[in-house]
Formats: sequence, structure tokens, C-alpha cells
Amino acid sequence: MAKPAKPTRSRHLGIRELREQSAKYVQRAGAGEQIVVTVSGEPVALLGPLLSSSTNVTITELVAKGAVTAARRRDSFSLHDAVTVHSGARIDQLLREVRG
Repeated sequence: MAKPAKPTRSRHLGIRELREQSAKYVQRAGAGEQIVVTVSGEPVALLGPLLSSSTNVTITELVAKGAVTAARRRDSFSLHDAVTVHSGARIDQLLREVRG
């Protein structure tokens, strides 16, 4: 399957027309067009190309876009020994015990 092109423009389309000509609009979406689907004139969905599965997004890029928050700790992560938890134990007390 060919890699879809980048989205080019956005077109508004009523649900009735989409239902009647769905194959046509799915092909257009695969070619890179973004189509806003409306119900009673209100936008409710977006039909568009899939993102390429070969696109590798790094954590740094996600942080730059604001999609994720960078970790506050810069040191390496290490697992601690498991804590035995009994029924009825309070979480705040367990955390205090683990954190010392």
C-alpha cells in the first residue's frame, strides 16, 4: 500500500453525502485530504489519512510539542524491593514506610 500524502486541505461534508459516496471520500482521505464530517451543520468527525507506521517520534519531539511532560528526575530508575500489603492497610502509611 502506498504511503499516504501529507494532508492538503480540509473540506466539510454532510453525513448524508458521506453515506452515499463513502468510497469516493475514503479514497480522497487516503490521498491526503482531510474531510470534516458534519451532522446538521455541526462538525462531528474528521476523516483523513493514517499516519505512517514508520514514523518514529522521539520523547524529545513529544515534549517540544507539549504532548508529554518531561521527567523531573534525571537519574536512572531503579526498582525497590516489593512491599507486603495487608488488607485494610492505609496507602498513606505504606507510602510513608516505603519513603522512609
